[in-house]
Amino acid sequence: MSPLRPYRAQFLILLEVPGFHIDVSGRCLQLSITMQQRLEHAKIITQQAGDITLRYFYHADTWTIESKDDESPVTAADRETELFLRQQIAERFPDDAIFGEEFSDTEGSTGYRWFIDPIDGTKSFIHGVPLYSVLIGLEYGGQCVGGVIALPALRELVWAGSGLGAWHETNRCAPQRCRVSECSQVSEATLLTSEVPTFDKCNRREAYNRLEKSVRLVRTWGDGYGYVLVATGRAEMMIDPIMSDWDAAPLQIILEESGGRFTDWQGNATIFGKEGVGTNGIVHDEVLDILTKKT
Repeated sequence: MSPLRPYRAQFLILLEVPGFHIDVSGRCLQLSITMQQRLEHAKIITQQAGDITLRYFYHADTWTIESKDDESPVTAADRETELFLRQQIAERFPDDAIFGEEFSDTEGSTGYRWFIDPIDGTKSFIHGVPLYSVLIGLEYGGQCVGGVIALPALRELVWAGSGLGAWHETNRCAPQRCRVSECSQVSEATLLTSEVPTFDKCNRREAYNRLEKSVRLVRTWGDGYGYVLVATGRAEMMIDPIMSDWDAAPLQIILEESGGRFTDWQGNATIFGKEGVGTNGIVHDEVLDILTKKT
């Protein structure tokens, strides 16, 4: 085999990635390569970070819970996990920006920004509920181009890259393509959310009640786990009335590459809306109409 053939094969794969077009300078090709390098690194370090959380998760009697200014809980596990991720990103991509939940922002110069939520679902984590997750989102030019969600206690990993599809791995076996459900009726759908009282905090309880009455099944299998269930076809919708950027960062790309949608409550596809609606795409407009009282 010619020594050039492996590189040619990689080049051809990149040419087939939707959203990337090769110009004379090759800049877009380079962007695609660097995005995939970062996504691969994100997958590795997210799993490693998940292993850190498990050391705490299975030994809850060895650490204490503190409260942040917003009264949300934080633990040593949150801080150690985020510090590990920041270090791993900075060592490999020192000029990238990093934004995380527990520490100050790190500015960058490459145009890439990493968003970290070291433990999404800290309340579940501290109560020994295995539905917490580790989140990493990779943004470039205002758009999320890569995302990873690790569910350490469930041994699940989901990731997606722009034009590369979304993938679901269990027990570190061969990944399977993520596909949303084909349910087309809200009345037959499963609704997920993180915490119902949160809707009271932003005067959206009536909107939630309308949607709850419209669906077949409601569960509070929330946080990042809920969006994984939507992306893998096990639920049709997951909604949050309040979100931080690091909560939302990996969700849009994962859901879109799975065939679904992620928007704010006005239907804008963004990770910066401070709220979220994730669906299989088919029921999305109807869900938005119910939430905003257009039906």
